[in-house]
Amino acid sequence: MMILYSGTACPFSHRCRIVLFEKGMDFEIKDVDLQEKPEEIAVMNPYNQVPILVERDLTLYESNIINEYIDERFPHPQLMPADPVMRARTRLFLFNIERDLFSHLPDVVNGSAKVAEKARATIRDNLTQIAPIFAKQKYMLGEDYSMLDVAIAPLLWRLDYFGISLPKQAAPLLKYAERIFSRPAFIAALTPVEKAMRK
Repeated sequence: MMILYSGTACPFSHRCRIVLFEKGMDFEIKDVDLQEKPEEIAVMNPYNQVPILVERDLTLYESNIINEYIDERFPHPQLMPADPVMRARTRLFLFNIERDLFSHLPDVVNGSAKVAEKARATIRDNLTQIAPIFAKQKYMLGEDYSMLDVAIAPLLWRLDYFGISLPKQAAPLLKYAERIFSRPAFIAALTPVEKAMRK
């Protein structure tokens, strides 16, 4: 059985929980207190971070790597495209999501007021840039829910919590976010801490 070591407020752990619930297989989630991490976390992941997935003698960390492994191991429903070209484009898009959005979260959370405000503005502008896509299509890759939707969902859920407000032209993105939030797997994956992030 797969065991996911997960932070209850961690957006990267949130991604992995979403994929596990989308797949609907047997797994166990072990909540990790990020303020007082057990020593075993540093043993399993040299960077001392969650999420960590353990299955028999395999230990993985980094949410996108964990999620691709789960997707290959349990191919239904498939979250990475079957076509190699589309799969490569999806991986590139995942990389962009990390660089353009998630890499600024540490500054939002831990930066000085000025640094945090700059990071919020960068995230807001980058999200606003992709908003027009959703006026034409249901999900990031068109009509099919994919790993890209999983990757961005935890950030969209936390926008208010992080003090990021989007302009009017981002309305299609906010409608898209509500579509993702209504998925049963997304709802099931939320921890009580995450539920409290949105009133």
